[in-house]
Amino acid sequence: QVQLVESGGGLVQPGGSLRLSCTAPGFTLDDYGIHWFRQAPGKEREGVSCISRTDGATYYGTSVQGRFTISRDKNTVYLQMNDLKPEDTAVYYCATDGYRYCSEYTLSDSYVMNYWGKGTLVTVSS
Repeated sequence: QVQLVESGGGLVQPGGSLRLSCTAPGFTLDDYGIHWFRQAPGKEREGVSCISRTDGATYYGTSVQGRFTISRDKNTVYLQMNDLKPEDTAVYYCATDGYRYCSEYTLSDSYVMNYWGKGTLVTVSS
């Protein structure tokens, strides 16, 4: 059973930066579109970003556009988060549906994802 593994979460002050990583030992993430989702207590899961293997395109949720950057390096996918705000506080998950393509539409379709990590907690507070 393939599982993704997130890391890099922690406590950061508003306006600060954090970089999350997603990997899967024994699984070639470079072959697939990878998504980041997040869920805050009492709120619905929302799409944060994804990176497509088909064309290398990247997509972002409107609330993080211009502040977050997704990238990949071999078998690791990163989410660089800058200018963090308290409303960014959430558990962040990486996931894939096993296909190479992703878009702003798959980013809003978390229920079709086949593979998930356990999540990493990001807390933005002064």
